[in-house]
Amino acid sequence: MAERYTSFEPGGTRWLWQRLTAAFLVIVLAFHFFLLHFVNHADEVTFAMSEARMTQLTYFSLMILFLVTATFHGVNGVYNALVNQGLSGSRKTAVKAILGIASLVLIVQGVRTAIAWAGGVPI
Repeated sequence: MAERYTSFEPGGTRWLWQRLTAAFLVIVLAFHFFLLHFVNHADEVTFAMSEARMTQLTYFSLMILFLVTATFHGVNGVYNALVNQGLSGSRKTAVKAILGIASLVLIVQGVRTAIAWAGGVPI
């Protein structure tokens, strides 16, 4: 029988957070598809409608949480896939730093975009 290998530590928090963020992303994506493909059909959605949704604090907050969750889930998955492929030593440290910086840049730019889309911070 083949040995099962994973870079996640047994009982580790990164393993748990990867599963929790996956569950959250499935729920938010289901909400997205329901709202933008069943309530409003994609061809009916306009920039003004999207802007109006972003001015609502609950929707704005959900989108920010979605951004942070998706970023963590994706970067954590890529990092662990690379570790599973044998990444180690100084290359592992460099990849971790690059992915961390890229995550921060992505989140900061995403929040800036969301705030601009909402016409400033929503109330």
